Amino acid sequence: MNIYVWRHNKTYHSHSMIDEPCVNSEFYLDAIAVVLAHDLEEALAKLAEENKGWRTEDLRKLPCSVYPADNAHVR
Repeated sequence: MNIYVWRHNKTYHSHSMIDEPCVNSEFYLDAIAVVLAHDLEEALAKLAEENKGWRTEDLRKLPCSVYPADNAHVR
């Protein structure tokens, strides 16, 4: 199992940044998604299942941090 973490900040987002991803359908300035899953596909599927506005097609465009969940550590 791994912990998948996405963070996206739109503080400086403008309509001129047409290709910038929008990771949630709700208004946000700072969005953070944290998922415990076996792989990236399962993590994205879990976010979609929650039905809370996560846009998985845009999350795929962003780098995510992956942390192994098999031992205790501090990052």
